[in-house]
Amino acid sequence: MSTMTKNEKNQAVISFEISKETMDKAMDAAFQKNRGRYAIPGFRKGKAPRRIIEQYYGAGVFFEDAFNDAFPAAYEAAVVEHQLEPVGRPEVELEDVLDDGTVKVKATVTLMPEVKLGKYEGIKVDLVEYNVTDEEVDHEIQHALDRASRFVDVEDRTVQVGDTVGLNYSGSVDGVKFDGGTAENQTLEIGSGSFIPGFEEQMVGMAIGEEKALNVKFPDEYHAEELKGKEAVFEVKVLSIKEKQVPALDDEFAKDVSEFDTLDEYKADIKAKLEERKKNQANTEMENKMVEAIAENAEVEIPDCMVEQQIDSQLRDMEMRMSYQGLKLDDYLKYTGMTMSQMRDMYREGAKKTVKIRLTLSAIIKAENIDATEEEIKAEIEKYAANYGAGAEEFAKSITDDQKEYFKEMVIMNKTIEMLKEKNPAKKKRNCAKKTAAADDACEEKPAAKKTAKKAAAKEDACEEKPAAKKSCAKKTTAKADGEKKPAAKKTAKKVEE
Repeated sequence: MSTMTKNEKNQAVISFEISKETMDKAMDAAFQKNRGRYAIPGFRKGKAPRRIIEQYYGAGVFFEDAFNDAFPAAYEAAVVEHQLEPVGRPEVELEDVLDDGTVKVKATVTLMPEVKLGKYEGIKVDLVEYNVTDEEVDHEIQHALDRASRFVDVEDRTVQVGDTVGLNYSGSVDGVKFDGGTAENQTLEIGSGSFIPGFEEQMVGMAIGEEKALNVKFPDEYHAEELKGKEAVFEVKVLSIKEKQVPALDDEFAKDVSEFDTLDEYKADIKAKLEERKKNQANTEMENKMVEAIAENAEVEIPDCMVEQQIDSQLRDMEMRMSYQGLKLDDYLKYTGMTMSQMRDMYREGAKKTVKIRLTLSAIIKAENIDATEEEIKAEIEKYAANYGAGAEEFAKSITDDQKEYFKEMVIMNKTIEMLKEKNPAKKKRNCAKKTAAADDACEEKPAAKKTAKKAAAKEDACEEKPAAKKSCAKKTTAKADGEKKPAAKKTAKKVEE
């Protein structure tokens, strides 16, 4: 049995007991687990009886491990008994240990906050329709050309921009070598801007086997404090030169990199995929704007612990992404001059927003009685298995109860979003980014009376305001004049230069 009271901080204070029998079992398990750590005179290590170890080291030698083992089940039973929904770890206070071995405990835990839903029907939200430009198609084709390109050894000329060279180098400042300034058998693409400004430019014209001293200056904002703004000399030796051979952009190339027989068919497929990608992007943006607006209408006191948990999650994701690039979070903090506390503060507002959206959606799910059927969960599992090339039946048999719960939550969330989209139908808006030659009517036309010369010269306000990361509205006068299609080869060259 247990007792529970709530305080003004939306916390539950639970008092309960862990029985003597439960503690005895936990103490014996702690003894079995840790007996090998204790050396007792007259006994081989790990062979001394429990009572001897307790006499030698104290009666409570195994108590902490035993309590940590017994507490979770007793705490969970009390939470279920009072039908509580904790959102953080409890603060635990050991109140007393009775003569018979019973342990009295008090746990204080923050509860799921109550959400007062506001308006979540009839929200005005736009669905932006993004058009695919010729430049974007050319950009994808350029990537395909890069992937299909090969590097061949060159021995009859010197280094040129665009070559990949093999080299040894050794750097020094005031005649003293510095950490990280010396390497052998390195590769460098000349013109990539990967090395210190001036380094790559001075390698142009060098021959295989040639050695040269390159004089450079470290940027004033360089990450290594001891090298900022310093003049340096790099002794460089060219070991090899490779040039990039790009295949011709023709029907044969299309056959090699796709299932299509002609370049036109290949381009059309690329455009269709880009259009589908942008359609999904637009739908995701619309959904995000919708749930953000709905969350703004809700009222809720967000517990600090939920915000801190969300920040923890975001930092773990960041650390994982960095690890794929061979970086560590601690190193990133050194490079940026930030402390962990400053980084957490940087994430805090976004974390609050994320938690509020999650709480609001959970409240809507409860208010609308949205649930998932076994058939819907099965279909979601099959969809997941198909995406990863796994057999649906075998995959379904292998998943755990927790994994199945994850798929159930996914189904419920998807149903919730679809329900909200029905209650808040989006208004379609054209994206007035730079038009393709074949799509001059990408933007909505304005009444002729409003098209004044003054407005055209000042960039019309016809476009919807986009986030900074999106393409801005092009000048309408320029867009209308761009009716003549430019040769694809020139566009590709322009893209490479950029």
